Amino acid sequence: MRKILIPTDFSENAMNAIKYAIELFKYEKSDYYIMNAYQDDIYADETLLEKESLDKITKRISKKSLKALEIILNKIKELSPNPRHTYNIISSNNMLLDETDKIVDEKNIDIIVMGTRGKTNDKKLTFGSHTLQVLKYVQCPVLAIPENYKYNQPKHILFPTNYLLPYKRRELKLLCEMVSPYRTVIDMLYVSKSKKLSMRQEDNQNFIKEELCKNSLNFKIANSKHIINAIYAYIKENYIDMLVMVNTRHSFLESNLFLSTVDELSLHLKIPFLALQNIKRD
Repeated sequence: MRKILIPTDFSENAMNAIKYAIELFKYEKSDYYIMNAYQDDIYADETLLEKESLDKITKRISKKSLKALEIILNKIKELSPNPRHTYNIISSNNMLLDETDKIVDEKNIDIIVMGTRGKTNDKKLTFGSHTLQVLKYVQCPVLAIPENYKYNQPKHILFPTNYLLPYKRRELKLLCEMVSPYRTVIDMLYVSKSKKLSMRQEDNQNFIKEELCKNSLNFKIANSKHIINAIYAYIKENYIDMLVMVNTRHSFLESNLFLSTVDELSLHLKIPFLALQNIKRD
């Protein structure tokens, strides 16, 4: 049973991510957890807090959250009455990051699917602050769906790698099973001035071949020093449907996506982005 967590702030972007997830996993037995963490909403209006007690405001927002989740549940059942899928709603007086982390551990979640931006994020950026926090800190693969992205079968995936990371079997298995019904082609892109792989790189490449054996793999080398530019060029020239990368401490993804060049990568990424976390989980 595939276990999928979808945080929502009831924005159109969040609903779009739900629709994408339902379509993507339509062939798999899946247990969905649609979650709203509303603690930020309680403290959002300071003038209201001065007029009403915290308890009153909390009760009202809790009721509003549950009602909105039930509306989403009804919408989902109308959109996709899939007998393979079961749905659960979670309304929590908690911070988004803390609640996401908690559910991932308690339910042994396989993947988090979320919109790249919420209601209040900067329109210039593809990735909003909440999405980045979850990508960076929660120990679970995250699939981020850009605003207004219409579902497209992931027929062609780009997976940039330097083959230096010890990939996690569970996460590669997730990718393999997620896209194998679509006869997906996965292009493994090594951005380097050198074409020669070390023994360690070759071992990791062979591990990828074994774990992604249900998929068609192409091993490509881009002769470049500029990783981000090479990725953008490849996406544009090859009609890529999804970008997959691995996040680990001191890796390219963490140092470039989450830190200094976050704007550079997120400004132009218009396709779903799967971040594998390279974390050992049961």
